[in-house]
Amino acid sequence: MSRIAIPTREDSPAKSQPLLDAVEKQLGMVPNLFRLVGSSPAALEGYLGLNGALGRTLDAKTRERIALAIAQANGCDYCLSAHTYLGLNLAKIDAAEIALNRAGHSGDAKADAAVGFARKVHEARGQVSDADLAEVRLAGFSEAQVIEIVASVALNVLTNYINNVARTDIDFPVVLAAEAA
Repeated sequence: MSRIAIPTREDSPAKSQPLLDAVEKQLGMVPNLFRLVGSSPAALEGYLGLNGALGRTLDAKTRERIALAIAQANGCDYCLSAHTYLGLNLAKIDAAEIALNRAGHSGDAKADAAVGFARKVHEARGQVSDADLAEVRLAGFSEAQVIEIVASVALNVLTNYINNVARTDIDFPVVLAAEAA
């Protein structure tokens, strides 16, 4: 059971309702994470704004790969479950690739550079080496895309921390970080 109350859809704050409507339209449901974050309309607006902006720049596979690597690194079972489901069903990433992503890698060379860089950003708390930055650039990522990868790491750390603090009830097929991919 979640340690922070997850409001029902009806009990969510009025200012969160239109944002939750948009989530439902996009996903066909309102996952527990969104209702939990929606307890604070400001937090939900900020999360959805950055998530939406990054969705217009980084492709879905890259975003899901990064999310899987960061969820695994943070031991966030909720996010690992959600992004495994989204990776398989929406981004069409296969199970073998998801296992690589959880370990901070990819079977695709360019994606491997992005996921590896994201994992290094997380592990080093942003204090990456010049070589790390050169490697992701050499793989073909622009300066803007490097910033977007860092922003994606930060966005995923945010949801990982919220779900780890709350121990949010998982409403996706359960995937546990403790069980290696």
